[in-house]
Amino acid sequence: MEPNPRKGRGRAVLRVVLGNFLEMYDFSVYGFYASAIAGVIFPSGNAFVSLMLSLGTFGAGFLMRPLGAIVLGAYIDRHGRRAGLILSLALMSVGVVLMAVTPGYATIGLAAPLLVLLGRLLQGFSAGAESSGVSVYLAEISPPGRRGFFVSWQSASQQVSVIFAAVVGVVLASTLTDAQTASWGWRVPFLVGSLIVPFLFWIRRGLHETENFQARTRERRPALREVYRALLRSWPVVLNAVLLVTLTSVMFYLITTYTPTFGEHELGLTYLESFVVTVCVGVSNLFWIPVIGAISDRVGRTPPLAVAAGLTALTAYPVMLWLTAAPSFTRLLVVLLWMSFLYGGYQGAMVVTLTEIMPASVRATGFALAYSLAQAIFGGFTPAIATGLIHVTGGQKAMPGAWLAFAALVSLVGIVLVRRVRAGGFRTEEAAPAEPVQSG
Repeated sequence: MEPNPRKGRGRAVLRVVLGNFLEMYDFSVYGFYASAIAGVIFPSGNAFVSLMLSLGTFGAGFLMRPLGAIVLGAYIDRHGRRAGLILSLALMSVGVVLMAVTPGYATIGLAAPLLVLLGRLLQGFSAGAESSGVSVYLAEISPPGRRGFFVSWQSASQQVSVIFAAVVGVVLASTLTDAQTASWGWRVPFLVGSLIVPFLFWIRRGLHETENFQARTRERRPALREVYRALLRSWPVVLNAVLLVTLTSVMFYLITTYTPTFGEHELGLTYLESFVVTVCVGVSNLFWIPVIGAISDRVGRTPPLAVAAGLTALTAYPVMLWLTAAPSFTRLLVVLLWMSFLYGGYQGAMVVTLTEIMPASVRATGFALAYSLAQAIFGGFTPAIATGLIHVTGGQKAMPGAWLAFAALVSLVGIVLVRRVRAGGFRTEEAAPAEPVQSG
């Protein structure tokens, strides 16, 4: 029986992206409640120190992503997309449960932050290959001429998790007092995540292996040393991909997970207002990513990437200055919806670009490593960096915009270089984009 007939393609997309939901849901919830987690798990005599410990632990998970990318990415390239996606989901689930059930520092002392750190490290390790595995799977099942649209649903599915997490936050903010949220209410979203894990396993177990992978491994499966050797030869592509991912790494965590903390601590808004804005941002992201992915199938990848990165570099700091000059719910909403449009414009074309420039033999490993390095160096520590920049500049609350503008400049360099990096991925005759990445 054909693994992915046309009528079953939509079902395959749904199965793979629903599992991807858990990764971003967990990271979003932690970022949303970083200040509450700081008080329960990382108490100290200084609120700023506690918050930085909480945000630093959030970022620590991203340090494990490159290791997860190398280990799990190679596993996916050797044993298949389906097997790797099920394994990453299993590891991810352990991290979610740990966050839900770990007692506070007042109950078990130093074991509390250590267990939370362990959960973050497991999450980071599993996430190292989750996004790449999903993106590669979608790229390999996409019909001709629609790869950008299909792969865009990897990122779009993550926006669903942001929306869901933010809606849970709105409900909790509407029903619990601030004291209740700080004491135990922040655990509720993690418990919700734990409860949906069995359903996600059931969904993902129904995945079929991609025909592309089966065709490459009909004669023999590549040994792990062959995968790693090929990855080493592909280092220019991986490095270029890191530059491309930098902007999306910083921007996503700035406009989603950091919003409740920024809104409460820096703008003086309520949790409810910040969560409502986050819901709107998630919906906006969900709309723009597949739209731009589909547009990139027609106009090529470079135009959306260059326009979005250029506008981000030019406008990020000015719009943040405008927001912080007179903080309000309306201004926060306007600024973040603008950034959401730019994020969707960039992300919709960027992810599929990564699947196209990676050699087929290390498509999952190379994608995972590049994505994970960018997340570890830039994205995962964005909430901590933004908070730290505000602190060291004496309260200049627009500094997160400067950090975002810097990330855009880094990615603009990657966009310029990408056409000069040898493309070893999809053949041009089977490529969906009108403008495949060129060599020479």
